[in-house]
Amino acid sequence: MGTVPDDELVCDLDARFLADGGVGRDGIPALSNPTFVDVDPVVPENAYAKEDDRIIGVLLSSGWVAIPHNIMWVHEIVNLDDGMAVTYCPLTGSAMAFSRASVGGAELGVSGLLYQANLIMYDRNQPDESLWPQMWGEARCGPRSGAQLDRLPVVEMTLAAWKELHPDSKMVGLTAGLADWGRYARNPYGSHYDDPDNADFLGYPIPLDDGRRPPKERVLGFPDDGSGPVAFPFSDMAGVGTRAVFPLTWDGREIVVFWDGEAQAAAAYEAAVGVNPASFTATEEGFVDSETGSVWGVDGSVVSGPLAETTRRLRPIAEAYVAFWGAWAAFHPGTVLGL
Repeated sequence: MGTVPDDELVCDLDARFLADGGVGRDGIPALSNPTFVDVDPVVPENAYAKEDDRIIGVLLSSGWVAIPHNIMWVHEIVNLDDGMAVTYCPLTGSAMAFSRASVGGAELGVSGLLYQANLIMYDRNQPDESLWPQMWGEARCGPRSGAQLDRLPVVEMTLAAWKELHPDSKMVGLTAGLADWGRYARNPYGSHYDDPDNADFLGYPIPLDDGRRPPKERVLGFPDDGSGPVAFPFSDMAGVGTRAVFPLTWDGREIVVFWDGEAQAAAAYEAAVGVNPASFTATEEGFVDSETGSVWGVDGSVVSGPLAETTRRLRPIAEAYVAFWGAWAAFHPGTVLGL
């Protein structure tokens, strides 16, 4: 069984929505510092991921890397040398990255528990080990209860779109330690699990009280900044165009949401280039800023134009993340739809 909180462990969780996933503590094994290989050309070490598979992109000190959902179906957490933990819950469709500094650099593991069908992580930092529901990024059981993990930015998109933006980047490779190629080539939850209208979260308890969107439609969500959480549904953004820009004031900041339908990606950035405020326009090439006329990708990196020879990047909103609507609404009730 999983790491069920015992009577001595104080938890700030509604017991109705707490479930044992049945795999046990570390039954889903987190990865630590996996081997990275080139995204191109296709070789046996990277062939497990297909062009239309989704990846989680993060910027490390060594450069951009992609962690395919295929890896996260099996492991859910990847601990990296940069002090980062990249996490993905396949049940709730939520990809988030955290700094491990607030747990003394300890690695995160999979507890075997779920809250509202969402991954509950634990930190491997005895004697203060605590339990952290991923979509809150906050300890809810144990000595650190109430503490927050600092969030780090991620961007999700198809592998094909990632290769176009970052042809020289790296991705997790299947080496001797990850030899069972078949496990990473097929979604163990089934090909229909992610269907937007599929309300089944494998029977795990989750309050699906907000039916404004299909339960597994992907949304880009912003947590409550004092005026309520906000979410941008993918299908609504797609209805505006293949690429689109949506302005938003959140947490006292002027923000832009980029939508790229070809990449099946949405991400949020400060509406500025450097220290200068800017507006952005969606074009066939990308997102053009009003300040310099440079073209930016959905990942916030410069694609072409006056800043093309620099390493400039738009400032991402790390708190915003993509999840299935049913899970987002359960963790962030009262969400306002951005469109």
